[in-house]
Amino acid sequence: MEVVNAIGRRKSAVARVYVSEGTGKITINKKDITEYFPSAILQYVVKQPLQLLDVAEKYDIKVNLDGGGFTGQSQALRLAIARALVKINEEDKKNLKDHGFLTRDARAVERKKPGRPKARRRFQFSKR
Repeated sequence: MEVVNAIGRRKSAVARVYVSEGTGKITINKKDITEYFPSAILQYVVKQPLQLLDVAEKYDIKVNLDGGGFTGQSQALRLAIARALVKINEEDKKNLKDHGFLTRDARAVERKKPGRPKARRRFQFSKR
């Protein structure tokens, strides 16, 4: 198997993933996943599509991550891994789609409006 690449985005985070056959090692920006995401919850989020298909120890994953915060980065990475797994085996698409791993979460920060302190917040009203 050659290297399969995919991209995942969430908010302003972008994850570029390179999947090859291996032993289940995930390297993010030249660091191990446990070093990059110390939180067990974020590690779980990243590994969800791999655990769903029982291929966690079958592929080595190399990742370039930039932009956003750690939650957005982990969700962008999950989407990229799911897309790469579909490229490897097309039959996994329905299972991943049913669990929502192939859906790009389009929610992003709303822009700030003029004459307001934030996007929707108004300055305090004063009668006198």
